[in-house]
Order: sequence, then structure tokens, then C-alpha cells
Amino acid sequence: MPRKLGRTSKERNALLRGLASQLLWYGRIETTAEKAKELRSYVEKLITKAVNTYDDNIEFEVTKTDAKGKEVTVTNVKDGAKKLAARRAIMAKTYDLQEIKGFNEKKSEYKARTADVQHPLMDKIFNEIAPKYAARKEELGQGGGYTRIYLLGERRGDGAEGAIIELV
Repeated sequence: MPRKLGRTSKERNALLRGLASQLLWYGRIETTAEKAKELRSYVEKLITKAVNTYDDNIEFEVTKTDAKGKEVTVTNVKDGAKKLAARRAIMAKTYDLQEIKGFNEKKSEYKARTADVQHPLMDKIFNEIAPKYAARKEELGQGGGYTRIYLLGERRGDGAEGAIIELV
């Protein structure tokens, strides 16, 4: 039975969306033990969905005419039906985080780096996290177990059990 975390269902869902987004973006967050335990199952379902569909791509060729009138063949890649459905389901359960500009990075460099990325978190999930765990699944012969929880002990202010949850 899912934990209620002392919140209404809307508040709880918003909390889990935010925590899941931060965990998938940064790879490691610090929170309370109860929130970490609840977040574990939430995030593992999202990662499993991505791992099962990340390589469903459709490649097709398009012939275009350039400025000089010469015909050029370009290969385009789109998401397949299963990957698109998984991407939309994951987008519904996470917040869309934006790329952060580096400390010494110029604005023009930042814009050039992020020009073709519309949803950075989705790109990270499908291009970095899912292939990593798919290779791990092939190597070890097991799926799941994508997160690890370290218990930190009680916090000083309210006595809540602290925890760090991270992607393995």
C-alpha cells in the first residue's frame, strides 16, 4: 500500500513528480527515508518503461532540394509508436527541467548547446539512463534495482529519518 506522506493525493503526486525529476536529472538527492522509499518504486517504473522502449526508432530518407537546386538525400530519425507512448507517459509523471547555464559559459555557447534540445530531461532519460541500464540488464541478466538508498539517521530539527537516494 502506498504511503500517504501526510499529504493529499494531489500534493503527494506533485511531490513525487518533483523528486523524480530531480533524481533523474542529478542522479542523487537527499530527502527523508519515507519519501525515498516511496520515490524508489515511482522512479524504477519510469526507468523500466524507458529501458524497454529506448531503441524503438524509425529511420527514413527524405530528398530535398538545396539553395543551388541540387537534390540532397537526408536520413531522418523519429520515435516509434512504443517509444513515443513511453516518452509521453514519462513526461506526464515528471516535470520538464531545463538545462542550466555553466558558470563560465557564455550565453552564445549555452544557446548553441541547447538549441536543438526541447526536453532535456527526456533526452537524458532516453539517451543516457536507459541505454546504461539496458546494458546492465543484458550483462547481469536482471532488470530493476536502479536505485540505492542510504539511511543517514535522524535530522536535528524535526527528528525525521534522513536518506540519500541515488541511481546505481
